[in-house]
Amino acid sequence: MNSSNLPTVSVVVIAYNDAGLVGEAVSSALAQGPVVGEVIAVNDASSDGTARVLDELASAHPRLKVVHRTENSGGCGTPRNDGIAAASGRYVLFLDSDDILPPDAADALVRTAEKHRAPVTVGAAVRRELPQHHDVPWMPGLYTPGDVIERPADRPELVRDTLCVNKLYERAFLEEHGLRFPDGRFVYEDFVFTSRVLAAAPRIAVTGDLVYVWHVRRAAAQVSISLDRKDVGNWRSRIEAHRTAARTLAAASPVLGSACQVKFLEYDLRMYLRELGANPDYRAAWWTLTREYVDTFAEADVEAAAAHARWIVRVLRATATPPADVERLTRLAAEPPRLLPPYAVGAAGEPVWSEELPVGLDGLTALPVEELPVTVDAEPAGRGAVRIRVHDLYGRLAEAGPQTARLSFMPRAGGEPVLARPVELMADRDGGWTAVLPFRLADLAVTGRRQGLRRMQAWNVGVGVHCADGSSVFTSLRPRGRLLRRRALPSSRYGVLLAQPYRTGAGALALRLAPGAEGALYLVRNRLHRARAARAAG
Repeated sequence: MNSSNLPTVSVVVIAYNDAGLVGEAVSSALAQGPVVGEVIAVNDASSDGTARVLDELASAHPRLKVVHRTENSGGCGTPRNDGIAAASGRYVLFLDSDDILPPDAADALVRTAEKHRAPVTVGAAVRRELPQHHDVPWMPGLYTPGDVIERPADRPELVRDTLCVNKLYERAFLEEHGLRFPDGRFVYEDFVFTSRVLAAAPRIAVTGDLVYVWHVRRAAAQVSISLDRKDVGNWRSRIEAHRTAARTLAAASPVLGSACQVKFLEYDLRMYLRELGANPDYRAAWWTLTREYVDTFAEADVEAAAAHARWIVRVLRATATPPADVERLTRLAAEPPRLLPPYAVGAAGEPVWSEELPVGLDGLTALPVEELPVTVDAEPAGRGAVRIRVHDLYGRLAEAGPQTARLSFMPRAGGEPVLARPVELMADRDGGWTAVLPFRLADLAVTGRRQGLRRMQAWNVGVGVHCADGSSVFTSLRPRGRLLRRRALPSSRYGVLLAQPYRTGAGALALRLAPGAEGALYLVRNRLHRARAARAAG
């Protein structure tokens, strides 16, 4: 079946004060070809030039229909509902004004939907960090291309995908079940819509094609609603959206309702905790709000969560105010999770959070080695080497017998890791293990260039610890001492190689490399850009 014979799609584009970007979004929808029978652009009473941009595009493209709202709705739900009401295609696809549809996205979705007669079809999406153009796959591994899920309850982990824009919906299915978004200023409206879709128990087909590019502009003058986290209101909105979604799912299927609760503990809670920041007023408000909410969770749902998520809940429930070592908690919420020393024990010798808060770390002694939240420190050891120290964790690593360690450099933009050679670990007097790990930044820069990393390269630096019993654990490095000093290194290939180690928001070691004059200039410009963004945010 060629594209001209496929059932048509109505692409609903919503826009508010986005004159500079909405044209690209609409154009990406029109470029899908005849499978897109119409593009419905809903202007949510914009006060900039959005209306003019859309009207000019509509005059040149008969497939574009513009709906002008006279009153701003305050959110994304109402304009999307207006778009559904105006749609006439067999299928509906949603697009935000600052994102794009990649080529052939609609075609891939419709072909999959028709092949499997599925009311809902899902494809791959990426978060594209701008201006760096770092693509991060959304929920990798959640779906299997070509799969058909007869009922969402058969795959409760589907509740983790809360996006509405990476899916194609049969319009008759939406109408049959009265599926709409929450109206008005309702942040995270897609959480609720997606829960309503899953509760309706549709067959879901999966395509492996990339169908959505989600642009993330953290330094924009006006960030998206979901990225606006200047106060605790955003977290409150996320909690309310999750509460509504969990209730909707639980009413349809207890299995889905429980999975939604576990997802909150393992994903949402950890994400906001590791971005907690240092503002004491925000911390206090966040702690109170979060503690009140997790107190409502059934113990069975807490027990079903991963160990590090359970421990976070236990600490939250144990104290009405953020503990003095709240930063340790943010590191436990990182990816991969790390439990920083010191390591306290309770009256019976069991692992506990701290002497001040003797909350039990249940399940730690039974975790596989690869899931242990191990901490590894790194400090400079001369040019081209770092000295690491692997901390034992209540004797669990000692049981496995750490033997070697090796550095791993992972491109932050995605790609293949670069592995250094393994080095033997030596036991120290304090019950840990140390090694001096060599690396060659010039070779790393060359490899980065071969992977397409031009100008500035950004790498996450991790370490793999391999044990005598055949097990291994991988974690990030905690920078110590003077490791974060910038360096300008002579290079026979590039003339100069700028190296800028830095600490990520999660407290882990990362590295920027700028090979040659072009890279150095880009690095300087990038620093100025981040400084301006920080001043604007402040």
